Amino acid sequence: MTTEQKNNHALILRTNGEFEIIDWPATGARGHLETLYRATDSRAVDGIDISPTLTMWLNNAEPNADAPVNRAATILYALHREPHQHYHGTVVITGGADPQGETRGLTKDEVAALVEIHLMSIPVTVPGQRDRRHS
Repeated sequence: MTTEQKNNHALILRTNGEFEIIDWPATGARGHLETLYRATDSRAVDGIDISPTLTMWLNNAEPNADAPVNRAATILYALHREPHQHYHGTVVITGGADPQGETRGLTKDEVAALVEIHLMSIPVTVPGQRDRRHS
């Protein structure tokens, strides 16, 4: 039995703090691009290498500066490299490129680590204790 995990996931980070784990196609640039286009609601994307094992994809079809800042994407980038700008709009996080230049998906463990970082980067209001006031 093998313990190797499949790289068949990607992570969408939205500007409102929501995230979504999606399936990443096994092979083929066309399937990869279609997945990225759907996820970013775009017909053109740019890939930014965050690290050798992480790539961030964002909308490049229209000026994205009017889109809200994607705080989670900006923080994720800053955890790996010196930050030089804010990232805007919905982004997709995948693995880096394999030796053939194909974009890898993420393993379940990689997704779990990224979700943990994401959840730590968004403001969360913890409700206070409720008490019952008796009259």
